[in-house]
Amino acid sequence: MCGIAAIFAYHKDAPPVDQAELLRVREHMQSRGPDGSGLWLSPDGRIGLAHRRLSIIDLSEAGAQPMIDPDTGNVIVFNGEIYNYRELRRDLEVKGYRFRSSSDTEVLLKLYAAKGPDMLHDLRGMYAFAIYTPDSDKIVNRKPYTVYQGCPSLFLARDPYGIKPLYIHDDGKTLRLASQVKALLAGGNIPKEPEPAGHAGFFLWGHIPEPFTFYKNIRAFEPGTTLWIDCHGKRERKQFCSITEELAKASKFNTKISDDDARKTLRSSLLDTVRAHLVADVPVGIFLSSGLDSTTLVALAAEVGADLRTVTLGFDEYRGTPDDEVPLAETVAKQYGAQHQTVWVTRDEFRQEYDNLLHAMDQPTTDGVNTYLVSMAARKAGLKVALSGLGGDELFGGYPSFHQIPKSVRAFGWARHTPWLGKAFRNVAAHLAPYTSNHISPKYAGILEYGGTYGGAYLLRRALYMPWELSQIMDPDMAQTGLRELQTMSRLKETEKGIPVAHGKVSALETTWYMCNQLLRDTDWASMAHSLEIRVPLVDRQLLCTTAPISGKFGMPGKKAMAGTPAQPLPDVVLNRPKSGFGVPTREWLLPQGASKGAGSRQWAREVYGGFSNSRAIA
Repeated sequence: MCGIAAIFAYHKDAPPVDQAELLRVREHMQSRGPDGSGLWLSPDGRIGLAHRRLSIIDLSEAGAQPMIDPDTGNVIVFNGEIYNYRELRRDLEVKGYRFRSSSDTEVLLKLYAAKGPDMLHDLRGMYAFAIYTPDSDKIVNRKPYTVYQGCPSLFLARDPYGIKPLYIHDDGKTLRLASQVKALLAGGNIPKEPEPAGHAGFFLWGHIPEPFTFYKNIRAFEPGTTLWIDCHGKRERKQFCSITEELAKASKFNTKISDDDARKTLRSSLLDTVRAHLVADVPVGIFLSSGLDSTTLVALAAEVGADLRTVTLGFDEYRGTPDDEVPLAETVAKQYGAQHQTVWVTRDEFRQEYDNLLHAMDQPTTDGVNTYLVSMAARKAGLKVALSGLGGDELFGGYPSFHQIPKSVRAFGWARHTPWLGKAFRNVAAHLAPYTSNHISPKYAGILEYGGTYGGAYLLRRALYMPWELSQIMDPDMAQTGLRELQTMSRLKETEKGIPVAHGKVSALETTWYMCNQLLRDTDWASMAHSLEIRVPLVDRQLLCTTAPISGKFGMPGKKAMAGTPAQPLPDVVLNRPKSGFGVPTREWLLPQGASKGAGSRQWAREVYGGFSNSRAIA
């Protein structure tokens, strides 16, 4: 886990790489990699690669980056982990490739030399990387890329879920990239012009939907995508994996597998992903709440012989309430023999960390506080790596949206054939809203307009503010421009396109929009602020491909089916506990007493937006 940066002056009229700028970008990401740093500049000064290192695999200097392949001259900077790197290395060694380190970074270099862009189909992990090639004509399997002999090029790739971030700026002459938006800004050569879609998107969702960012001149490099660009600026962008397409294929898979075999498939698949995500040269801990996802991970990790170290957060405000995670977490830790630590966080500690939290927040978001605090606790406990149960709800249907959205579509599907009626109802309802109870959500006004489609119902379910409200809380012209750029409804429709079953549609929406745009992004910045790597075994392409086709068997997909897989069963009190999220009493700490949950979320969003806009948050 690291921070990467690069500057590629590909146009003949572009100035050479400014080493000082590249160092400013790199050093802004120091917390992402406190264990080391590196810089490489090409002899002609047209490209520079930089790296901050958090050493997890191969702790020696042999694993340092930027890393050069002496056989090809290729140079890589890489952020992430490749969990099957040992198997890939063995295959490459059989073919005659020789290694100087025991790192997964070197495996990527050799695999690119052996397979070119086709290498991505072999990778299991989380990653964002850039590989510089001094002579593009020597890249194998480079189709459909058209290259010029002797022309240097840069190849970028990001994992299918976008677990690891990557942001780019291209002014038509020079391409800049980094693991953080603020790092790119720290370089000093990118205008901070606001992106209307980013600002409108934040108030719409509580996060900024990719590929937009807060700034017009910076874009998120999209998950499951590659970019190849050469010294003449010629480029090819390809999508090598789409979660929507994977779910569509799985939904159409008609299996005759028995319930018993399906149960075995689920168990073996979960054990496999847990085992893979434990690969490291340092101890790996687990974030333990009282929910099914993290408790299942602990139970399965115990089965594969992990040295269990677990961390739970406790809050005085939650003592004796259903939101208190501590008693059940401690029960689970004791049952599976974990070395457990409960860390109590107070209001005063949160307030002391508040400015640091906003500074670490790479883009404004209404989430991430819980991950920031538990990451701080884990790092104080001496951990560099921790597993999280993130992704279980999206894969196994743990959110209320999995039954609420199909129900809405069945109830209001008729209204999509008369769109004028939905808009008329919304206008009337909005006009009457001031005369009704303040506890009625503004979303009810859009029930006919949006509730009859999966994308519309999802917007009603997840939106922080509805589109027609944005002009009341931000500049109206920016709101209108931002909504036009976002194309929210068409993009939501595209997300569930081709998936024939309700569960798959909702899974695609929750995965692509909420998990990828908010949960994973927040997990990255919040953990990296404390130099902690968080791994997500339930966010794994191989797990998706093996478990999605057994939908409909023995309660699959379902959280109870997942939680029933450990050989040593989870305690009944955990299995029968009502679902509750891993929460932090942010509202109690910052917002007026008695604020409703919905009002609190909106007020917290305005608090973050205002705080993010000050100089410390942007710096």
